[in-house]
Amino acid sequence: MTVIVVANPKGGVGKSTLATNLAGYFAAQGEWVALADLDKQRSLHGWLRLRVDTLPKIEEWNLDADSPAKPPKGLEKAVIDTPAGLHGNRMSLALDLADKVIVPLQPSMFDILATQDFLTKLSKEKAVRKGAIQVGVVGMRVDARTRSADQLHRFVEGLDLPVLGFLRDTQNYVQLAAHGLTIWDVAKSRVDKDLEQWAPIVEWVDKK
Repeated sequence: MTVIVVANPKGGVGKSTLATNLAGYFAAQGEWVALADLDKQRSLHGWLRLRVDTLPKIEEWNLDADSPAKPPKGLEKAVIDTPAGLHGNRMSLALDLADKVIVPLQPSMFDILATQDFLTKLSKEKAVRKGAIQVGVVGMRVDARTRSADQLHRFVEGLDLPVLGFLRDTQNYVQLAAHGLTIWDVAKSRVDKDLEQWAPIVEWVDKK
């Protein structure tokens, strides 16, 4: 089983958007995937209940930092979303399970500064330094051609972490999420620009 953790202690950076669409990608590929939410509010489990039975199946993994449950037997992929203010037991559990960590980050100086300590700590984790956990950054709600995107590149290069890609600011994600959908669940013509932006991200998560 491969576990991808989506993490950033700062709220409102797009963690849930990234996690749900990543799980949707695996499901669309025919893989057995589960989605876990370490936030006590379990909003992603509510999102899962919006998905109709005709859509590719995404399992619910009830993962609790105080009493963690094992994932469904035979699971191929798991995506773990994490809460704002990630630390302590939840942080330890997420990293213990992770094969890969994706950090969504909006390329404003305020967001970069708020995430700086977290990224620095990640880069110094023994499992990260030894390559047991791979870490990548995804720029959220950004135009890759802007100065803000360049600023993000320069920042993460200093930490020796790759920028996997940039996802644009679009209502597609908001509208689809309201119905338990991902960009992988609708006609390609509706989300062609978004699928193009996801290409380098899914290439990275698929690498062994």
